[in-house]
Amino acid sequence: MRETTQILIIDDEEAMRDSMGQVLQKEGCQTRSAQDGQEGLALFQKEHFHTVFLDLKLPDINGLHVLRQMKYASPETPVVIITGFGTIKSAVEAMKIGAFDYLAKPFTPEELRLAVRKALKGRKMSLKNLCLQSELMGKSEFVMVIGTSRAMQDVLDVIRRVSPTETTVLITGESGTGKELIAREIHNHSLRRDAPFVVVDCGALVETLFESELFGHVKGSFTGAHETKHGRFEVAEGGTIFFDEISNISLNIQAKLLRVIQEREVTRIGSSRPIKLDVRILAATNENLDQLVTKGAFREDLFYRLSVVPVHLPPLRERKEDIPLLVEHFLHKYGKKAKKNVTDLSPQAMKALMDYDWPGNIRELENTIERALVLFKGNGIDIEDIMYHGIKAASSIFSINGEKSRSLEDMEKEYIGALLRENHGNRSKTAKILGIDRKTLWAKINKHRLG
Repeated sequence: MRETTQILIIDDEEAMRDSMGQVLQKEGCQTRSAQDGQEGLALFQKEHFHTVFLDLKLPDINGLHVLRQMKYASPETPVVIITGFGTIKSAVEAMKIGAFDYLAKPFTPEELRLAVRKALKGRKMSLKNLCLQSELMGKSEFVMVIGTSRAMQDVLDVIRRVSPTETTVLITGESGTGKELIAREIHNHSLRRDAPFVVVDCGALVETLFESELFGHVKGSFTGAHETKHGRFEVAEGGTIFFDEISNISLNIQAKLLRVIQEREVTRIGSSRPIKLDVRILAATNENLDQLVTKGAFREDLFYRLSVVPVHLPPLRERKEDIPLLVEHFLHKYGKKAKKNVTDLSPQAMKALMDYDWPGNIRELENTIERALVLFKGNGIDIEDIMYHGIKAASSIFSINGEKSRSLEDMEKEYIGALLRENHGNRSKTAKILGIDRKTLWAKINKHRLG
């Protein structure tokens, strides 16, 4: 259900306020009105508006002062100036300090409707640009969903059915299995596909800044708040917000997130003005949230809110029939970048890839193919090329002769240990080769007592 457009009208003429209100209400908008600047600012600070119509000639304070206060508090809200013949010069000045447009009196109902449509489109573009800027700062490439295995077909079947709905989805799976990719596919096949897809990496954000990142803050609300900031929820307006590794957020943030999901509104830090939300929520984790709930580390009520439809991504070792398709895709992708025309691997190299259990899943496979393409010197990729670096040190894990006498736990321990030795204990480098984050590597090191 889409949010009703909220419009604020600030004008000292009662007849003007009433006539504008009637026109806009017939368009399905909700309107609030104020007869002077102080009343208008009080409403603006208390409630959330999509557009403001502001008369520059007010009985108490200058309209330009009101405009400056509004742009300071909420830069993305379009303010349309209402001006008479004698204030055209002031309207031009207002445009220079942030007004979106102006309407010269007298204006027709159709001119008013057109001004609203333009302002709403401008607001949407402003938020979309913020989203694009955010994506460009942390942009990474993702492959399309690839896999003919039964396990992946089951996943895709759920995605096809859930995507067109507004249902909240919880995606689970090991690191590197493609959880964010699945979230993007759900968004791209939803009715919100033309709106922003905003990613919140819960494992990368500092706890002290998490609330500001999610909900935003107003300028001067705390030390270091040098300008008003739009929270991720605001930037995702009309689209989808995706919480990656949701298990990493503290109980304090969990409580605030639960309230947002229930109330469908946020309030910036330093403000008392709630902002209504129209967003779809997706989340992902490589942890077992059921166990975290039992341990008291994750709120049960939030867990049920997030896992309306659960989607589990199988690890690559359980869908090995998809490896040749993935390899073909990565060869094409990185072959173009490296300007090398390689279409396949030697049978020995492919067998080694099929025999290996890939603790880093698809991300580790992708890294392996990219590295092989960059470094090989022959006409094709052979087993020596894929066993470069840490994999070379752990070559016995590939079990090329097909004999597997060790458990997956033992192989993972041996492989990670070999990588750590090869990289002289450098955990960042080891995690990158594995295709997992440092936190996951740390957990595996403790688990296998490799520290």
